[in-house]
Amino acid sequence: MSKEEFQSLIQEVTGVIAGKPVDGALADELNSKFPAGGDTLNAIRSACETGVAEGWMCENEHGGIKFGRVIKDVDGFSVDVVHMDNIVGPHHRHPNGEIDLIMPISPDAKFDGHGAGWMVYGPDTAHKPTVSDGEAYVLYLLPGGAIEFTR
Repeated sequence: MSKEEFQSLIQEVTGVIAGKPVDGALADELNSKFPAGGDTLNAIRSACETGVAEGWMCENEHGGIKFGRVIKDVDGFSVDVVHMDNIVGPHHRHPNGEIDLIMPISPDAKFDGHGAGWMVYGPDTAHKPTVSDGEAYVLYLLPGGAIEFTR
């Protein structure tokens, strides 16, 4: 799996959601069209596992969180992937929203209280990203690549 192949895989998702409002309805649509355990999400998860093992994904580490921006722009979204294990990440704001794909590594792992699948934070929301009950990969689609880390 190369970065180019990963981008083609992600475009299966971004091509469907580009230009749509970043809201709860988008989360419902993503969970319906690309469900946890489905072919597309299984392929994305496998690509993340391979990318991390090969060192081109989650190549940075700070405060116990492995992370990296894998794609700067695909259909208007940046793509970041993090690997977290029972940890609270740095507080940040989503000027344009944040679309999260939660891929538990530990069976019961949750991201901000949510298990496997998609969740969406609308524009102008903020949080401290938290993985509990184990470890997980989380893929972030950020409209316009916008994120603001706060203190």
